[in-house]
Amino acid sequence: MTERWHTGNAVEDGADTRGWIVGHFIDPSKGVRSTKDVEVKWATHPKGDKRPEWTADDQRTTLVMLISGRFRVESTEGSVTFSRQGDYAMWGPGVDHSWEAVEESIVLTVRWPSA
Repeated sequence: MTERWHTGNAVEDGADTRGWIVGHFIDPSKGVRSTKDVEVKWATHPKGDKRPEWTADDQRTTLVMLISGRFRVESTEGSVTFSRQGDYAMWGPGVDHSWEAVEESIVLTVRWPSA
């Protein structure tokens, strides 16, 4: 690894940061993964895993994309159940959300900026 180049595994790299592999909270010694521009998370959720409480973010835009499984996202703007690889939802600042893994699911989350 150098400051400008990194290869790795999302599961391993995110093990100590709840799945987050890029963002301001990554130690600067990790090089290019430490940034204030964007956050990236790889998450595996067992069936029934959920965040029932609503999460609000007044500063960032978020994209959640299904890699595998069935995953439901509810927001103050609507709700969707992802069932096909590549299904995604995206929302801007001020949209509250919650989620639930309908089946075991892998999702990729991207937020920007990293706050």
